Amino acid sequence: MLEKNSNNVKIVYKSFPLRMHNMAIPAATAAMAAREQGKFWEFHDLIFAEVDLRALTNEKLEDMAKKLGLDLEKFKKDIEDPATVEKVRNDFEEARRIGVNATPTIYVNGRRLKKENSLENIQELIDKALKDLNIFKDN
Repeated sequence: MLEKNSNNVKIVYKSFPLRMHNMAIPAATAAMAAREQGKFWEFHDLIFAEVDLRALTNEKLEDMAKKLGLDLEKFKKDIEDPATVEKVRNDFEEARRIGVNATPTIYVNGRRLKKENSLENIQELIDKALKDLNIFKDN
């Protein structure tokens, strides 16, 4: 979907660490630290590939950073950086303000999508938003 729309669409990821997962905040913070080295999505994918997220530990997060070849010293420093922690907190608070209560929650052009939306439905909404903005014309 992003490939088709790369000139007009961007994905904005916001952290929404669910409180029911004891490692949600450390994992979100670690992902933000990985972002500082250009490896956010790779780190994100490794976290969610974890078979049992309840078994996630700080050591496993560090192992993921090693697996991705991150500079571990910088990674650890960025995890502890108050700005990184603040980014995760701000994302969470923003999500709560707009009524997000579960993950994933997807918006297209400010419109919250229902969970049952398929990728095809999302593409239709993107096409409509681009058309409404006169960016996309039907051929």
